[in-house]
Amino acid sequence: MSRTEQLIRQTGVEEKSRGRWLALSVLVLAVLLVAVDATVLGLATPSLSEDLKPSGTQLLWIGDIYSFVIAGLLVSMGSLGDRIGRKKLLLVGATAFGAVSVLNAYATSPEMMIVARALLGVAGATLMPSTLALIRNIFTDPRERSLAIGIWGATASAGAAVGPVVGGALLQHFWWGSVFLINLPVMIALVLVGIKLLPESKNPVAGPWDLLSVGLSLVGVIGVVYAVKEAATHGMTWEVAVAAILGAGALYAFVRRQFTLPSPLLDMRLFRHRGFSGAVLADLLTVFGLSGLVFFLSQFLQLVQGRGPLEAGLAELPAAIGAVVTGLVAGRYARRYSVRSVVTGGLAAIGAALAVLTVIHKESGYPLLGAALLVVGLGAGFSFTVTADVILSSVPKEQAGSASAVSETAYELGAALGIALLGSIVTGVYQSFTAPASVSGPVADAAHESLGGAVEAAKTLDPETAAHMVGAAQDAFVDGLRLASGVGAAVLLATAVAAWFLLRGQRLQDGVEH
Repeated sequence: MSRTEQLIRQTGVEEKSRGRWLALSVLVLAVLLVAVDATVLGLATPSLSEDLKPSGTQLLWIGDIYSFVIAGLLVSMGSLGDRIGRKKLLLVGATAFGAVSVLNAYATSPEMMIVARALLGVAGATLMPSTLALIRNIFTDPRERSLAIGIWGATASAGAAVGPVVGGALLQHFWWGSVFLINLPVMIALVLVGIKLLPESKNPVAGPWDLLSVGLSLVGVIGVVYAVKEAATHGMTWEVAVAAILGAGALYAFVRRQFTLPSPLLDMRLFRHRGFSGAVLADLLTVFGLSGLVFFLSQFLQLVQGRGPLEAGLAELPAAIGAVVTGLVAGRYARRYSVRSVVTGGLAAIGAALAVLTVIHKESGYPLLGAALLVVGLGAGFSFTVTADVILSSVPKEQAGSASAVSETAYELGAALGIALLGSIVTGVYQSFTAPASVSGPVADAAHESLGGAVEAAKTLDPETAAHMVGAAQDAFVDGLRLASGVGAAVLLATAVAAWFLLRGQRLQDGVEH
């Protein structure tokens, strides 16, 4: 081979390599926005509550309907991307995400806000599996792919933690709707750059898209999660029982149907693999701990400790730093030691940090909170990144969309359950606080809906009564936060033990694929 030919070939390889990493930057931009939107609303909750005056139940729905809808549609959208093209689905979804963000920003009632957040979830469901599936197809070297997934995972974990910082910076100067309008310029850039840089990929023999399976997965996930949320808040009622039965029945029918279809939306045989199932479980509960903690510490820092939105957001930054640091090295550590040691260690770290928060009180200093957040971020970066790599490398490239959807469903379902289940515990304990005897019925009812409602209702009272009521409400909120942290710690530590056995012998791929 001549010197000129060698230079041409080397230049081509370098350009192809640069192209891969530039394409990754576009995909990271998409996942960052979806992850940020899952938690950015946490800091806006007090000002949103003051403006729209939602009930406690409506406030929880505003907080978690986005993740519920994404979780319910991810498998369907991942399968759709395998069929029509992942690039096409990503760009269409990004356009819709930007447009619906405007509807969220200008919502005028709690009901409109819930609908707008649900529509944002539909758009978000097209983005997440497409990004991970494209990474699976762009990076054929397992070591490069591990680094790419590390960057992707660090962005997803950090995005959830950076959400409060972004929200705090915006709320310092603008109204709560600004946390949604920030999506517009980013989505425009994503679409324009993505058209040029992203390669198209799809499964050439994927078969038709089964609409009945789409409906069953959506009804199943939302029904089950709704039942969990309501049962934790209000106990088992006939409405909760109906939702649970409907959701469980739909999921059972979905699974049965996948086994009968020649081209299923989700290949259920993947779950027969112990390592795959263990990775999905660890994935889900990692985000369960991270999202629940970030969402409720945002309210604690503002409404209990009196910090401004930006200060509260910056206070949560250690979680993002920890997730980025460990996400970038997680693949290397998993190869040097083992997958199960890295994932188990990550889960145990999150559980330990949540356990520390069981001693939190109104005057807790920032070193305790900051250290807990940092440890949670470090654990999430290790666990989430390695489990995503395990899930994605378990299937052929043609099924990358479906496998990505499993990982992303676990992520979003974990976020939804973290806010819903831990939030329901906080709300249940909070609503038991006793308002001063002199406070009238309507004001007391408003105060019992949420801590933000108590702070707002107190403005109509004399200073002494207001201080007494807000103090009692804050104490009840902290009691709920401590109990929720204890439950979260128990769940994460139990999962760490389970992951140690489920991931036994699991290894990340090595060498170049052909």
